[in-house]
Amino acid sequence: AVLADRGATTDDGLWLTAVGGDHPEVDGENDRFARSIPMEKALEDCILAYEMNGEALPPEHGHPVRLLVPGWYGVNSVKWVTELHVTETMVHGEEWADRDGDDFTRWQQSSYRIHPEGVEPESNATISTYDTWDQLESDEIDHPYTFDENVKSTIGRPADGATVTPREDGVVEIVGVAWAGDDEVTAIEVSTDGGDSWREGEFFGPNYDCAWRLFRDAWEPSPGTYTLVSRATDERGRRQPVRIAGPDEDADGEYPWNEGGYAENASLPHAVEVTVE
Repeated sequence: AVLADRGATTDDGLWLTAVGGDHPEVDGENDRFARSIPMEKALEDCILAYEMNGEALPPEHGHPVRLLVPGWYGVNSVKWVTELHVTETMVHGEEWADRDGDDFTRWQQSSYRIHPEGVEPESNATISTYDTWDQLESDEIDHPYTFDENVKSTIGRPADGATVTPREDGVVEIVGVAWAGDDEVTAIEVSTDGGDSWREGEFFGPNYDCAWRLFRDAWEPSPGTYTLVSRATDERGRRQPVRIAGPDEDADGEYPWNEGGYAENASLPHAVEVTVE
């Protein structure tokens, strides 16, 4: 509605660039926080939020206005929005790299990119796929951008390091959440032996677009110490890898190591150690 009111062009292939009011200092230089998202996504389900729970948006959440981009990594949901630009490219090029003495490109083109240590990613004017996993598998983009969230899950109960006592029926309930960004989570598996064997868990509760799904598993353990792990699969059949490859290793089915740890979705690093009495 805001774009229509201003007579903005909203064709597919264009980008919506949001500029935040923050001026983060990096390596002694002042930057402006700016992110570009494809127009298709902006019109599909994004909102400009100015209230939360019936009250004005608090400053820590981006007052007076924040861009919310459902199902995408939080860096895309720009806080303290001061400007919106309809552009043919992402924030890219000299006009954005030095605008009134500030660099507007860092948080799109350098930070929050998936790359090895010490690598400065090449700046791209535009890309053809916004799915982070697809970018990882594509030859088009050397160092993917963090847009759509990769499929992932985590166990919330029992907590890591907890000592638990089964209920009268012998059950310890394992509960967690799983998500896959723009895609739907279609399967969840749980392991109680560190990933050596798996069984299907159960989803419960509402199933909203771009939101996480609650899952549970009724576990009947004997006394001892266990390593609990979960792994989710999305509607495209993409399942969480087991581990993160080392800095000098070929990923080969594992999640590629990257300097920022961005978009990491391996299952084993999020294992939970539990002692059953």
